Amino acid sequence: MRRLTSSLAALLIAAGTLSAQTTREEPAPTGKKEKSHAGINLSLWKNIATQPTDTVGSTCLNLGLFSAMNRLNGLGVNLLAGVVRQDMNGVQAAGLANLTGGSMRGVQVAGISNVNGDHLAGVSLSGLVGITGNHAQGVIFSGLTNITGNRTGGIIIGGLLNITGGHSSGVHLAGLANLSGENFNGATLSGLLNIAGANMQGIQVSGLGNISGETMRGLQIAGLGNVTGGTAIGAQIAPLNVTKDGKGLQIGLFNYYKGNFDGFQLGLVNANPDTRVQLMLFGGNRTKLNVGARFKNRLFYTILGGGTHYLDFSDKFSASFFYRAGLELPLYKQLFVSGDLGFQHIENFKNKDHGFPARLYALQARVNLEYRLTDRLGVFVTGGYGGSRYYNRGVTYDKGVILEGGVVLFKY
Repeated sequence: MRRLTSSLAALLIAAGTLSAQTTREEPAPTGKKEKSHAGINLSLWKNIATQPTDTVGSTCLNLGLFSAMNRLNGLGVNLLAGVVRQDMNGVQAAGLANLTGGSMRGVQVAGISNVNGDHLAGVSLSGLVGITGNHAQGVIFSGLTNITGNRTGGIIIGGLLNITGGHSSGVHLAGLANLSGENFNGATLSGLLNIAGANMQGIQVSGLGNISGETMRGLQIAGLGNVTGGTAIGAQIAPLNVTKDGKGLQIGLFNYYKGNFDGFQLGLVNANPDTRVQLMLFGGNRTKLNVGARFKNRLFYTILGGGTHYLDFSDKFSASFFYRAGLELPLYKQLFVSGDLGFQHIENFKNKDHGFPARLYALQARVNLEYRLTDRLGVFVTGGYGGSRYYNRGVTYDKGVILEGGVVLFKY
């Protein structure tokens, strides 16, 4: 310990001598003259150093525990923290934090945080948080969060969040969410949410949802939903896809556009302001009593519903859930013909204890004739063919003709 103390003291004395040889008087911004040092700064603490903290010059080499200096043009290494009042050009490393009042150009590495008051250009690696007051460009990694006041570009990786107040570009990866206050260009991937406050051009991929406030050009993929407040040009792929206007492709369980859409929607339900939601009540020889919701556009429609007693009424309760998609065309005045293909899931519940399969699935085809009595009431008859099969083996359980009839309620 005595040797370490003696060696450090000798370094401080030597560096102080070198620093004194490079000292000159320079006018400070306040009008007072301050000492300007350019060279080496060895520091135990910000006030115990070979270079005073009130210098207006620059430092080319800084080694210490906790250092404060005017500018750093070179290398700065501190066990605790390094503070640069103006710009840092070079390499700055600290066990806890690096703080630069102006711009950083180069490399910053800190165990907890890198903070820059103005621009960042280069590489920033921090254990928890990286903060830049204005623009940030380069490779930025933080264990928790990256925050930029204006523009962000490059490869940005945050353990939880990447937040930019203005425009963003490049590749942004976050464990939780990527948030851009204005436009985003590039690829953004997150575990939960991606948000672009204005326009998005590129790719958004998230575990939960993607949101673009205005125009989306590119690809959105989400585990739950994609929402575009303006025009979506490209592809939206998620269980729920929503846009005001669109051109391209929507693939999901529920697809919706509010205005105009030039493209193709592929989903269980495709809806827009002109979609008519109609209630269907019908009976048949397969599932005896049924209720369904028909989502009808100009030509195409989809039906979601369920029914009871796939088996006979004399058996225990059984039920089914079905989905159908088809096309309808006019025949004569209020008479229409339609055809659809459907999938049906069948649950036999307690009937499985009496020799019936626990569950089945069926593929079916139907042709329907529908007559509209009024604007809110119609009647229809159906003929078709279908067969039910086991889920766990490629064997047909039964097959045959389908006969159904019922009514359609609500506005056409």
